Parts: sequence; structure tokens; C-alpha cells
Amino acid sequence: MQLSKDAMLLRIFVGEQEKCGHQPLYEAIVMKAREMHLAGATVLRGPLGYGRTSRLHAAKMLRLSTDLSVVVEIVDTEDRIDAFLVALDGMIGNGLVTTERVQVRRYGKPDGPSEP
Repeated sequence: MQLSKDAMLLRIFVGEQEKCGHQPLYEAIVMKAREMHLAGATVLRGPLGYGRTSRLHAAKMLRLSTDLSVVVEIVDTEDRIDAFLVALDGMIGNGLVTTERVQVRRYGKPDGPSEP
């Protein structure tokens, strides 16, 4: 069964070394999203990229960057993403945040007791 609905995709671009308190920022973001019961979050580590300063960050065998790009993607309704952005304001020092409207298509059985 395919279920379809409108949603928002939130992308948060930060450096791997960014912190929120004593933990990595990307981890703190995912934990906050989970605490606020958002639908889902994924952390993606970028092997190559650059940002505002145009400084190249690369993961190579002989030279490992100490601050690779990290992208946190979170999907939920627009209202829930907007509420999460308020919480996010106090967490991010440096980074880039984007949002876009998406259509979510879920495959599989609906949540609930399994059918015989």
C-alpha cells in the first residue's frame, strides 16, 4: 500500500566539529528531533564540500579533513518543522538551514497490529 501526503524537508548543513554543549551538533539536532517526536531524521556525512569560506573539506586516504560537512535531513509536517526551527535557533552557531515542500510516499503496511 502506498500512502502519500504533503510534508516539509528540513536540511541542516553544519561542520562535523560543531558542538552543542559537549556533544556533536548533528547528534544534538537528531536527539532534539526525536524528543519532539518528529517523523524522522538522517545524518549524511559529506566526503567533499565547501561552504561560506570556500575552504575545501575532503576525506582522502592520506589526508583526512578534521571538519567534514554534515547534513541532517528531517521530514515532517510544516507546522512541526516550524516548531522545530524555533528550538534549532538556540543550537546552531554556524550553519545553513533550508526547507522545501515535498510529497512523502510511504510504502508498506499501515502501523498497527499485524494482520494474520
